[in-house]
Amino acid sequence: MPPESLDFSRRAELSELMDAPCSREVMRACLRDLARVNRWFLGYRPTLAWLRSLALPRSKAPLRIVDIGCGYGDTLRHIEAWARERSIPISLVGCDLNPDIIAIAAEATPPPGAIQWVATDVFNYRSTEPIDIVVSALFTHHLTEPDIVRFIQWMEQHARVGWFINDLTRAPIPYHLFKAFSKLAHLHPFVQHDGPVSFARAFIPSDWRRMCAAAGLGEHDFVLQTFTPARLCVARKKLAS
Repeated sequence: MPPESLDFSRRAELSELMDAPCSREVMRACLRDLARVNRWFLGYRPTLAWLRSLALPRSKAPLRIVDIGCGYGDTLRHIEAWARERSIPISLVGCDLNPDIIAIAAEATPPPGAIQWVATDVFNYRSTEPIDIVVSALFTHHLTEPDIVRFIQWMEQHARVGWFINDLTRAPIPYHLFKAFSKLAHLHPFVQHDGPVSFARAFIPSDWRRMCAAAGLGEHDFVLQTFTPARLCVARKKLAS
């Protein structure tokens, strides 16, 4: 679909190159550039801000945080550094469907660390210990609406403290700006293609309200949060069991 025909009032039915089979070398180069983009555009800020906002239960047991669709693992490495600075004991798990991506994330993580890497579909993941928090970043726009509703229900079932979805918002300005920026910055060809597509596939507040309602949440059970540039996040805080 050419850019001039995109209707941002509706989610675009487009595919991303990184969702198709490719070599590990190509995927590694793509993920490295995505991590650079996250760093340049403050992509970790929403997740870390939400973690800071939690009244975390005082416990000697490690706080178990699971990142679904963990990609390069850069979000988890930032969470690990955040917890270390605050002397918060944690146990981190990165899950991704693609075994090559999990291998790349493990390679990019310096030892020693508190991160366990698991190649699995989220709905097949079986944690050996209770999960306190589930996070995801730039993951949900890859899913269909029915799978997002199912994902929300999965998080509701498994996350004792809460969950946080960090993703993009669908809008023409960030679409066109990133399209131009990625070319000027000579980012990986996958990133040049997939970045704009991600904005076209992302969701807007009315979409999230509809999907959360379909998952069984009330309007006061979650909070939609916007962050500059072009992030739309869904936050859910629960009482720890």
